[in-house]
Amino acid sequence: MDGILVQLPLPKHLDSTRLLALIDPDKDADGLHAVNLGRLVRGEPGLRSCTPAGIMRLMSNYDLPISGKRALVLGRSILVGKPIGLMLLAANATVTFAHSKTENLSELTRSADILVAAVGIPNLIGREMVKPGATVIDVGINRITDPDTAKSRLVGDVDFAAVDSIAGAITPVPGGIGPMTVTMLLENTITSYCRRMQIAT
Repeated sequence: MDGILVQLPLPKHLDSTRLLALIDPDKDADGLHAVNLGRLVRGEPGLRSCTPAGIMRLMSNYDLPISGKRALVLGRSILVGKPIGLMLLAANATVTFAHSKTENLSELTRSADILVAAVGIPNLIGREMVKPGATVIDVGINRITDPDTAKSRLVGDVDFAAVDSIAGAITPVPGGIGPMTVTMLLENTITSYCRRMQIAT
């Protein structure tokens, strides 16, 4: 076995921190073990958190500038917020963290060249909160139900229809960062296998 994944969030009676600590850090496909997060903090090689790594790969592939830019990370989880902030910082962005309790949030969002929304509040970010030309990365996955039809659908933390025309680049929900997360999960598993088999990557 070369990859182990604890599917978060867990039921409330299970301790995710304790369960993640039981995983071999070199088989930690989701990059959430304390050792791998510590390697990220120190800038050392290691398996990286999949969603943040997917964001960074997407931005690289589309040649979206990071170095010298102001980045706002909206969210502070170990799954997305904290690791993407560290990855952006390592890529020479100036990083600010915000969250659902941040006061005057619009002032921060409007000054961001890169906005990563990962707070879990449907359509929180509207057009008036986004700097023209900003790169907007929506990581939110929120299921909402239409009161008229009783049908549910997925939306992000960003009001895509409102922000699309002002953003320089924007990811949709669904179909944006989700597939990148899966891709990086597979890459981490292959990396783990290659290291175990001593195959150069």
